[in-house]
Amino acid sequence: MRPTSTTVWLVCVWALSGLLVSWYPGAAWPWASIGGMIVLVLLVDALRLRMRPLVDVVRRLPGRFALGEPGDVRLTVANPLGKVQHVEIFDGVPEGSEAGAMPWSGELPAGREIRVIHPVSIPQRGEVRFSPVQMLVRSDWGYWKRLTRHGSVEAVKVYPNYEPVIRFALLAMQHRESPMGIVRRSRPGSSREFHQLREYREGDSLAQVDWKATSRKQSLVSRAYQEQRNQSVIFLLDTGRRMRAMDGELPQFDHCLNAMLLVAHVALRQGDHVGIQSFGGTNRWLPPLKGAHAMPVLLNHLYDYQTTAEPSDFAAAVEKLMTHQRRRALVIVLTNLRGEDGKELVPALQVLSSRHLVLLASLREQSVDQAKEQPVAFFGDALRFAAADRYLMERREVLAELAARGILTLDTTAQELAISLANRYLDIKAAARL
Repeated sequence: MRPTSTTVWLVCVWALSGLLVSWYPGAAWPWASIGGMIVLVLLVDALRLRMRPLVDVVRRLPGRFALGEPGDVRLTVANPLGKVQHVEIFDGVPEGSEAGAMPWSGELPAGREIRVIHPVSIPQRGEVRFSPVQMLVRSDWGYWKRLTRHGSVEAVKVYPNYEPVIRFALLAMQHRESPMGIVRRSRPGSSREFHQLREYREGDSLAQVDWKATSRKQSLVSRAYQEQRNQSVIFLLDTGRRMRAMDGELPQFDHCLNAMLLVAHVALRQGDHVGIQSFGGTNRWLPPLKGAHAMPVLLNHLYDYQTTAEPSDFAAAVEKLMTHQRRRALVIVLTNLRGEDGKELVPALQVLSSRHLVLLASLREQSVDQAKEQPVAFFGDALRFAAADRYLMERREVLAELAARGILTLDTTAQELAISLANRYLDIKAAARL
């Protein structure tokens, strides 16, 4: 129970009026009587509020949240009284979350229930907890507010941002992947395997025409192809300290997870298997999966991944992956390349490339690109420009050495990683590199 501003104002006015009693002693009795009436009114109002049946609140959380994306939380608030009640609602969202619609205040209709829907955006992955809903109910005369708690602590999982995956799936159903920037490169007969014979359609190339079937049927017959299937894509994910750097509103590591989900979805639609091996303080292995059930399994496997303060041991990671994955696969190494990595990284990936097709996807900090674009007006600006230029040059040297040894590379910013990586995967499929 807590007093409202009306109560505080009333008591303060009465207390200050007591100064008059020192000047006019005859006013002491009326002043004390007024004080007694105020106390009586406040007590009656408090007791009436205390005896009032509690408002019922039921909270429904989404089955899952996506990192940084708003999810709707639904509150059902029921008023058991036959009169209107004024309430303020504070949902117990996780610390650091954005809930712009909270606190909510309004009137509850007599004997009815209302639904309050408010979006919540959670800035960290993993399992988070919603604490009980808190409510302030105002008394009939407006002198008190009663604090009540409803529900219990509820845990919910926050997954990597899978919104691009959903958007891609919807566009793919309409064969409109290009608005996302994903381009399919079709090379019938080179990267695809034979599927079936069908009637010739306008736009089919002469290379697709099956002349033997055409002569037998006396009408044009074309070969239908489908992308080569049942191949494997393995993500070798760096969880070491280099991935903790912030890039925009998210760490680079979370940008990697978001890109992985999109590429995994594209690969699963192609009929391929997708697996994950982590290194750099964690050592988790998810064997390659295929089919409609694979995407939920991937999400549940990735949602609680966190970066560590450990260094990234590329040689040990390659050794473990070679043990786990003996069948040839496309191995996508996700990391943040440093100039000093060359001595360890190049030999490790060369060993890996003896069995697998290797693609190194290295994140480039957007702040480094911006440092090179800033005008140089002072000595400090010159130092910053020179440091950024040397940093990028060392990275280019390592990437060039990897390319010379037949290892595919992709150097991009975190914001462009998802689309660039998906397109690179489709290029590899179109070229039949696997």
